[in-house]
Amino acid sequence: MQIPFIDLRSQFLLIEKKLKKSIENVLEHGKYINGPEVEELENNLSDYIGVKHSITCANGTDALTIALLALDAKPHDAVFVPSFTYIASAEAIALIGATPYFVDVGIDYNICPTSLEIAINDAKSNKHNPKIVIPVDLFGKPSICKELDLLIKKNNLKVIYDSAQSFGASHNGKKIGNYGDITTTSFFPAKPLGCYGDGGAIFTNNDKLANLIRSIKNHGMGEHKYEHVNIGMNSRLDSVQAAILIEKLKLLEEEIIKRNEIAEYYNKNINCIKNNLVLPEISSNKSFAWAQYTLRCSKRDSLIAKLKTEGIPTAIYYPIPLNEQIAYKKCNVVSSGLSNTQKFCKEVFSLPMSPYLTSDQQNFIVEKINSF
Repeated sequence: MQIPFIDLRSQFLLIEKKLKKSIENVLEHGKYINGPEVEELENNLSDYIGVKHSITCANGTDALTIALLALDAKPHDAVFVPSFTYIASAEAIALIGATPYFVDVGIDYNICPTSLEIAINDAKSNKHNPKIVIPVDLFGKPSICKELDLLIKKNNLKVIYDSAQSFGASHNGKKIGNYGDITTTSFFPAKPLGCYGDGGAIFTNNDKLANLIRSIKNHGMGEHKYEHVNIGMNSRLDSVQAAILIEKLKLLEEEIIKRNEIAEYYNKNINCIKNNLVLPEISSNKSFAWAQYTLRCSKRDSLIAKLKTEGIPTAIYYPIPLNEQIAYKKCNVVSSGLSNTQKFCKEVFSLPMSPYLTSDQQNFIVEKINSF
C-alpha cells in the first residue's frame, strides 16, 4: 500500500471544478495583483477567525519579518524564539538586525515558560532589551498557556504568535489569530490551509498596527502610491492564490475535525509501550490543526526504515536545532541549555496526516508500527 504523506490530490479532486472556475475568473478580469479576490479572502479570513484585521502577504517568512518591523525591533532588542522549530522564525529576526535568543521547548514541543524566563534574565545581563517573544505553534498545537501569558505580562513583552502550522486551531473555543499583538501564518501548500504556490497572512486586532503592517508590506506606502512614509518591502499575495484559498477555506473547519479524529485514532491504537514511543498529548481545551502528527522513538531510524519498506512515508521535523545551524552558531542560547530540543531532534518523526487519510490507510499504518 502506497500512502501519501500529505494528500493534496484528494482535496483537489473534491473541489476541482470550483478551483478551475475561480482561476478562470482571475484570468478573465486580468487583475493579477490586488484583484477583488484578495480583499474577499482577507474578509473571509477575518470572519473565520473572528479577528479585526487580516492582511495577506507573499509568504510566512515575510509575515514574520513584517510583524517584527511593525513592532519596531532594533539591534539591541532581544527576540526570544524556540530553537526547536523551522528556520524562518529565527531568520526573520536576524534579517532585520534584532538579537535572537534561542529558548528550549517543553514536552508539548512549544516554547517552555521556565526556559523563557531564564533567557529574559540572560538578555538583561547582556544589556539587551527583552522586547518580543515568538511562540511557535509547532505541529499545529496552540502554544498559548497561562504560564506563558503571565510571563509575557510581567516582562511587558510584545508577542508574535507564529501559527504557520496551526491555522484553524483554537484555544478555549477561540480561533488562533486572536491572541498576542500579532499572529502570522503561512499558506505554503503543505499547511492546513495551503495555496498552490506561496502565501502568508498577518492578523491583529490593533488598528494602529494594522495600518502600519499594510504600509510596510507595500513599500512603506503612505496616502497614495508614490508617497512612502515607512521603510517597507514588497510582499503581496497574488489574485490566483487568493482565489484558490477562498475555495479551500470553505473546507477547513470540516478538515480540522477530521485531522483531530485521525490524531485520536493514532493515539488510541498505537502501542506506545511495546516500542517505547512517546505519543503527542491531546488537550481538552484546545483544538489542534495537526499540521503534523509527531511522535518520538529512541529507535527512530530503524522504525522509519521499516515503515518505508511498507510504503509508509515519514518526515523528521526537525533534525538540527537552530542554534547548531552554521549561520546561527554565534546567536545567544538560554544559559540553562536546550536539553529537550537536543533530545527531540534525535527522536521525533511524523506520520502521514491528512483529512483524506482513509480508515484502511490508518489501520495499515498502526498495524505496521505495532508489529515493529
